[in-house]
Amino acid sequence: MTTVDLNADMGESYGPWTMGQDRDLLGVITSANIACGMHAGDWDVMAATMDTAVANGTGIGAHPGFPDLQGFGRRRMQIGGASLGNLVAYQLGAAQAMADAAGGKVRHLKLHGALANMCAEDATLARAAYEGALRVDPEIIVMVLAATCQQEAAEALGCRWAGEIFADRAYNDDATLVDRSLPGAVIHDPDLAASRMVEMVRAGAIITESGKHIPAAVDTICLHGDGKTALLIARAVRAALQAAGVTLEMFSGRR
Repeated sequence: MTTVDLNADMGESYGPWTMGQDRDLLGVITSANIACGMHAGDWDVMAATMDTAVANGTGIGAHPGFPDLQGFGRRRMQIGGASLGNLVAYQLGAAQAMADAAGGKVRHLKLHGALANMCAEDATLARAAYEGALRVDPEIIVMVLAATCQQEAAEALGCRWAGEIFADRAYNDDATLVDRSLPGAVIHDPDLAASRMVEMVRAGAIITESGKHIPAAVDTICLHGDGKTALLIARAVRAALQAAGVTLEMFSGRR
């Protein structure tokens, strides 16, 4: 039986400003990556998102990023070593507190934006980030961009991890994501996103823009909540996977 988890980044609103379609998306996904206040989100948004995730029985994850509210964590910053580890630990601690207050528990961690992309390219940087999280919770499941330096770092640390692919993003031949500034980097067609996810899950591989198949641990699929077609894509992917006989459930992590 083929199983896969569906995850989405959320809790990224701020004060009166709303980002994404969290409440609707929580009815589609099985795991939620909740912003920790650095790249997006605030204490009230975190609390409300945690409450809804707990009510839906959705797996809760911390979603740390660079301290960059204005740039939404998508601008590269030079933070490394112990400081990066502390930055991740700080945000994980906030997520744990808010989840506990909502009657839930943080079970996984996923890096956001530029921090995630840089760690996908640099195993040393990824290791520093993950070590920060593991000092707080040695059993946390690290969600990694499959077949990148993120996975290399997680395997070297011997921690629990889950491999992630993206429903709405195009891939380079090294398994990294095509830069958002390039044409075709973000997929907006729900039918295209759905069919390519079924194909990748069946193949157990990332299929790049050039058609290359990269064998990968396809444990979870990211469904973004922002954008005009985001919710349509999420629903289409879920329906297509179920029609293909794929079981949707939270990942348990691998070592």
